[in-house]
Amino acid sequence: MTSSKKKGTLYLIATPIGNFNDISYRAITTIKNSEYIAAENTKHTLKLLNHLGIKAKLISYNDHNEKNQANYLLDLLQQGHDIGMVSDAGTPLICDPGYTIVNIAREKAIKVVSIPGPCALITALCASGMPTDRFSFLGFLPSTTSARQQKLKEMQEYPYTWIVYEAPHRILKSLTDMHTILSPERHIVIARELTKTFETVHSGTIENLLEILYNSKDEQRGEFVVIIQGKAKSSEVKSKDMQLLSLLLAEMPIKKACAIVSETTGISKKILYQEALKLKDKTYKV
Repeated sequence: MTSSKKKGTLYLIATPIGNFNDISYRAITTIKNSEYIAAENTKHTLKLLNHLGIKAKLISYNDHNEKNQANYLLDLLQQGHDIGMVSDAGTPLICDPGYTIVNIAREKAIKVVSIPGPCALITALCASGMPTDRFSFLGFLPSTTSARQQKLKEMQEYPYTWIVYEAPHRILKSLTDMHTILSPERHIVIARELTKTFETVHSGTIENLLEILYNSKDEQRGEFVVIIQGKAKSSEVKSKDMQLLSLLLAEMPIKKACAIVSETTGISKKILYQEALKLKDKTYKV
């Protein structure tokens, strides 16, 4: 016989990434109404709760105890208790623990509600001046040089904005690898200490920003969001590209031929279309 007891709800609550005033009224209300708060670092979360004047039953939930604690929290939810989950800062699950319990909770038909709010990568992206219509978030780059460089090689030709988080003790190593793999002239934005007193957002080439960080220990402090410009598509149409375009035009419509050459060479379809019209024009005049 199945129990008619109502299951609890798991609330994923976004908390400030620095400035306590960024917490939403809904987040405060949800924390107050949750019977338990699952926190990545209970001491850190306690500071926020004290600031808000809220008392709550805190449960440690982090990368080290996630497997065991997930089962404990799921038992509480099955018993009908509401649980709020918070990370140290920002939106839970974004480079923070939480995926395990959310995944299982969904499988067990336990209601999961996400309370939106601060997120470092979105905050940085909006202020960066980089294209925002399409982007990828990679989380933290690998900690070893070889693995980090391999990941950068994989992203070398990516044509859209991409974003990584980085720790202060690795920021110079990561930028140095970007300098080597992506080229010194690639445009990037570095945001640190977001929403805090010493918030800084630097924009320029990798070479420029490496110099800024090397010359100042203060600029190497804090948690970093690094936003990287996508690889620009080439605008140069070489003779071999024109030969390929000419061969394809003899077999298919202009748009399809241009799309194939663009996919192969990285040259924009708009530029190829203009060249294709010139080729067609020459053909008709002969």
